[in-house]
Amino acid sequence: MKKLSWIDLRNLRDYRHEITEEALHAGASALLIDSLEQASLLPPTATKALIVDQALPDPALLALVDIVLVRDGVKHDLVLAPEVQTGTFIAVTGEQTLQRACQLAQTSAWLLVEFLQDPSKIPLEILLAAADDTEVQLITAVTDVEDAEVTFNVLQRGPEGVLLAPREVGDVTRLLHACTDVVDDLDLEEIEIIGLTHLGPGERVCVDTCSLFGQDEGILIGSYSTGMILFSSETHALPYMKTRPFRVNAAALHSYVVGPDNRTRYLAELESGSEILAVTAQGKARRVTVGRAKVETRPLLLIEAKSANNRRINVIAQDDWHVRVLGNNASVHNITELKKGDRVLGYTMDAQRHVGYPIREFLHEQ
Repeated sequence: MKKLSWIDLRNLRDYRHEITEEALHAGASALLIDSLEQASLLPPTATKALIVDQALPDPALLALVDIVLVRDGVKHDLVLAPEVQTGTFIAVTGEQTLQRACQLAQTSAWLLVEFLQDPSKIPLEILLAAADDTEVQLITAVTDVEDAEVTFNVLQRGPEGVLLAPREVGDVTRLLHACTDVVDDLDLEEIEIIGLTHLGPGERVCVDTCSLFGQDEGILIGSYSTGMILFSSETHALPYMKTRPFRVNAAALHSYVVGPDNRTRYLAELESGSEILAVTAQGKARRVTVGRAKVETRPLLLIEAKSANNRRINVIAQDDWHVRVLGNNASVHNITELKKGDRVLGYTMDAQRHVGYPIREFLHEQ
């Protein structure tokens, strides 16, 4: 889900003009201002937000803003246009103000929260739980883009958005990337097995992730950059060993795996902290972080397939019954029991690859 990006323009010193222009060009969700001068320099299309403290703001400034947030505990009789949205700002400094923020989440349309209690995300977890069944648009202040990325994943859902005071040019763009870092679903298709060849030993990679896979979920792997097969995670029962729902017994180390941002990676390049895509049999994709890539020598099996438009797909995997691929309706196929004519799930891409990125040039793989 796309997150909201609020940019704090109030106390910028260096590069104030450049950061403002960056925020406008990048398409920040809202700009937090504190003066009539700032408001007058922004185009009417920019969403402008204002925090109202003890002092009553200039009526001319109120006429130019789109969202007015009144600090909790401050009382003002504000005259606002009907289209102006309203909300509350609160600084959480301890248990009492945290409980107050939880109350405000039940009634506020917008709630901007600055956590000053400690660096822990536990207060945010408590607030998110309290706001879970409400309509509040929760925005939390963050210290930098890295803090924003952590904040977005608190309790998996995170707040609706964050407020960042940029330190340098480029921070806004990086925040917008983090806010819109949505993984698109993939169009999987049935592909036909056309060849199976037992090979000698070689190195294959087990990919252990920091996430639990579903039974209909795995990763896309292929020897060629334009075609992949959906390999199942080890979430299905095996003889002699327990399931390992965090693992995919993938393929030979030269193989491509599909990662975020339409980029492929070699299995041999994966290491702790790398990101790849987990994909369901329905094509729903999500980012997962690699905890470990384990390389071992095993007998290998060459699997050849073709798509409906005769695009050839090639994968070399460990030659063992417990390595599995997924078919239509999330059916599970042990690779040593595959035969010509069987149909499994695959994914084809149009462009060739250079260092993982799609590239339009002549390139032949065989």
